[in-house]
Amino acid sequence: MPDDPADAPSTLGQLGEFAVIDRLVRGRRQPAAVLVGPGDDAAVLTFGDGRTLVSTDMLVAGRHFRLDWSTPRDVGRKAIAQNAADIEAMGGRTTAFVVGLGAPAETPTAEVEALADGMWEEATRIGAGIAGGDLVSSPHWVLSIAVLGDLNGRSPVLRSGAQPGAVLAVAGELGRSAAGYALWHKGIGGFEQLRSRHLVPEPPYGQGAVAAAHGAQAMIDVSDGLIADLQHVAQASGVGIDLSTAALAPDRDALSAAAATVDEDPYSWVLGGGEDHALAACFAGPLPPGWRVIGRVLDGPARVLVDGAPWQGYPGWQSFQD
Repeated sequence: MPDDPADAPSTLGQLGEFAVIDRLVRGRRQPAAVLVGPGDDAAVLTFGDGRTLVSTDMLVAGRHFRLDWSTPRDVGRKAIAQNAADIEAMGGRTTAFVVGLGAPAETPTAEVEALADGMWEEATRIGAGIAGGDLVSSPHWVLSIAVLGDLNGRSPVLRSGAQPGAVLAVAGELGRSAAGYALWHKGIGGFEQLRSRHLVPEPPYGQGAVAAAHGAQAMIDVSDGLIADLQHVAQASGVGIDLSTAALAPDRDALSAAAATVDEDPYSWVLGGGEDHALAACFAGPLPPGWRVIGRVLDGPARVLVDGAPWQGYPGWQSFQD
């Protein structure tokens, strides 16, 4: 038998909600912005700017992640990364997260602890904390994340500010997650970096604030697919956007070997693949370091073109379609 009862195998149902929560929060160090963390009815945060960025997202097992592909730690990192990318896309700095988790009572406590470890690992990378949350019984894993951010005195970068004549630039990489998904789905080994990028995205942390400081007119994170997300910018700003496949060639080249293996056009991943959480922004002046031009902003009507023509391929993810 284990020497320490705390080391004994357990499930959520055996331990109960509050004992599990105590395990998940014990010993965690909050950033300075979190004045009161888990343990009271609400957290207390401080924002020197006087304004707070807020966004929320959900992940459902079997729809947004698969536990036969991902470890719980991977899921935790992914949940934090994709929510932090929304704050980046506004030009802000992520400060804290609030996490709701639904899971079956028979879930091993160790799996939920690994999930929390992954969340804290990713949150710590960006100087943020997990300020609170909730734990409930559910037929399968469901994660609901709220993220809070600070503008540090700057105006938010909206989707509606793009102007004709600006260039469209991107920070981060495109198509990697979609390529990884195809490899996982078809059971193809190798290509470990691409397979890993589907499980855990790598947003270009810090580049949202850099873009805002360099006068970005409009910005969005690439969560559903480059074309699908740029449609939101085009419609909000009343402009056209023309993407250049020549400018996107580095992304295509990075995916060509995997695309050949699964008989796919790599541009379908670059243009329609989501979950990379790269940032796309429009600039009238010189680009900041870490950004590269991939297109230009045109007069309206609102549309997204590829090399001057409508894209005939897959444009990106839609939540209520298979």
